[in-house]
Amino acid sequence: MQIIAARALSTLYIYLDIAWLVLFCGLLFYFKRRLALVVGLLAGVLYFVVDYGIFYRLLGTRTVQGADPFWFLLWLSFSYGITNFAWIWLLLGRDGHALEWSVLIVMAWLSIALLSQNFGAGFPAITIQRGTGAYHGVMAAILFGGYFYIIVQNLRGKEKIDILRLLAIGIGVQFSWEAVLLATGIRPAGFGALLVNSLIETNLGLPYIYFIHRSITHQAGKQV
Repeated sequence: MQIIAARALSTLYIYLDIAWLVLFCGLLFYFKRRLALVVGLLAGVLYFVVDYGIFYRLLGTRTVQGADPFWFLLWLSFSYGITNFAWIWLLLGRDGHALEWSVLIVMAWLSIALLSQNFGAGFPAITIQRGTGAYHGVMAAILFGGYFYIIVQNLRGKEKIDILRLLAIGIGVQFSWEAVLLATGIRPAGFGALLVNSLIETNLGLPYIYFIHRSITHQAGKQV
């Protein structure tokens, strides 16, 4: 099934988002959520390898008009990576402030989108799109493999992992992002990308991120 994930935005959106990313990274550092910051930065590198290296260069499913693809996708990858993965790491950490971090991030996304639309008329416009037919099947297989392992471990009594919580985080983070894009008109009208991307794209990594998070925090606890 081919889902076209497209968006149109002004360069003002990019400037506002960079300012937000600097602020968000500063907050993570100030409030000693530094491991979440490191994870977000590493995720930005991973996103860039996938989005620019695989989607744009290898598969040709990503198109960018109105901006240099390298620099645009570098920004886009770190925008996703820092915010989404730091958010996921914070939610997995159960620091007692899930609501505060979640509201902060979603409100920032919404404000950036609306401000760029209100005041971005004089800025160059950028349009991008990405077809998903070439790789959503592979993503679904990765998704299945991760949750299959967790389910088998739970059934065997080896683990008691909260699957609903992982699904809520994996689907909820991507859904929030997609919903803001759709509601503000950056994403064209239609619920295909919202539903399919929310179920698959970020959610596929949650089982693996869960075990990485558990391993790292367990080792950190032992060292303390």
